[in-house]
Amino acid sequence: MKRIYLDHAASTPMHPQVAEAMMNVMTGQFGNASSIHAFGREAKRTVSGARDVIAASLGCFPDELVFTGGGTESDNLAIFGAVSSRQDKGKHVITTAIEHHAVLHTCQELERQGYEVTYLSVDRHGRINLDELQEAIRPDTVLITMMYANNEVGTIQPIREVGELARQHNILFHTDAVQALGSQNISCKELPVDLISFSAHKINGPQGVGALYVRRGIVLEARAHGGLQERQRRAGTENIAGIAGFAEALKIASAQTEVHRQHDLELRKLLLEQLEIHVGTEHFHVNGHLEHTLPNILNISFPEVSTETMLMNLDMEGIAVASGSACTSGSLEVSHVLKAMKLPETFLHSAIRFSWGLGNTTEEIMITAEKIGTILGRLRNRP
Repeated sequence: MKRIYLDHAASTPMHPQVAEAMMNVMTGQFGNASSIHAFGREAKRTVSGARDVIAASLGCFPDELVFTGGGTESDNLAIFGAVSSRQDKGKHVITTAIEHHAVLHTCQELERQGYEVTYLSVDRHGRINLDELQEAIRPDTVLITMMYANNEVGTIQPIREVGELARQHNILFHTDAVQALGSQNISCKELPVDLISFSAHKINGPQGVGALYVRRGIVLEARAHGGLQERQRRAGTENIAGIAGFAEALKIASAQTEVHRQHDLELRKLLLEQLEIHVGTEHFHVNGHLEHTLPNILNISFPEVSTETMLMNLDMEGIAVASGSACTSGSLEVSHVLKAMKLPETFLHSAIRFSWGLGNTTEEIMITAEKIGTILGRLRNRP
C-alpha cells in the first residue's frame, strides 16, 4: 500500500542535501566549539558559517541570531527573556487566543507569576482585529506576542501593522514564525518586529534545532545558565550538526520559495477541486482565511463524520493527516484555535488538517480526495 504523508505542518521530511551536510559534520567533526584548540576552532567555524548563511537568508546580522533547541524554546526565551528585562516598565502582555501552546502555556505561567495577559479574539477566519489590539494596549504593556501564521488553519496575521502599532507605543513585539518560514519571504530588518522564533524541522531540516532573532539593542535575560555560548543568551554546547543542517535547509528553502509556493498552491487548488468531485461541496467546509493563508495548510471539516473516525480511516488507507497541532492532536481534544474562531459544533468535532510539501505529488492529492469520498460513502451506508 502506498503511504501518503500530508502532515508537513507537524514535521517535514529531511531534504537529502541537509542529511548529507549533517552527516559530514557528524563523521568529520567532534570538537567543542568553545574549545580553543584546532578541533574546537573547526567546530566554531562550522557554527559561525551556518550563522552567516541563516542571517543572510533572514535579512539580519549574524549576532542577532540565538540558536536554540527548537521553536518552543525560542518562544520561551523570547517571552520570558523579554518580560524579565522590562519588569520595571510593567507586567502586562498581549497575545491571541489561537497561539501555539509554546506561547499560550508560557503566558499562563506568566499569569501564575503575577503578570496580566490579554488574549485577543479572532474572527471566524482566524484573524485578529487591529482595533481590539489598540484598545488592549495599556501604559504597562511590555510585550505583544503573536504568531505570524497559524499552524492549524494557516491564517496569516497582519504582522507589519501590529509591529508598527507596537513601535508607536514602545512595546516589544515577538512573533512565532515557525510555520511561516519557508513559504513566506521573511526579512527581519524590514519587519517592525523585535523577536522572531524559527525552527528547522518545518523547512525540511532536522528536529531539535531552532533560532531566535533578537534585534540589536534588545536586552534579553537568559533562561539557560552555565556557559558563555550565544553571547551569554543561551548556555549549552551547540548542536553543531543540527545547526549546519538548519543552515542548509534554509539555504535551499530560500532559493526555491516561489517555486515551492506555486507547487503548494497547485496542490491546494487540486485538493479542493477533487473534494468537490468525490465528496460534494455541501459535505465539507474550509476553516480559515481563503486569502491571508499559508499555501500548504488546509483545515477542512467533514460534518458527517467525527475527526477521530476520519483520522483512523485515513490512517488505515496509509494517509497521514492531523486533527490540529502536533503538540495536542494525540489527545484528540477539540482545537482551541477552531473554538476561538467560534465555528459550529459540527465543524469543531469533524476538522482535519491537511499539510503538504517536499515529495508530495498531484497523484497523492487525487488519491486522498478519492479515499475520503469512499470513506464517507461507506460510513453513510453503515447500518
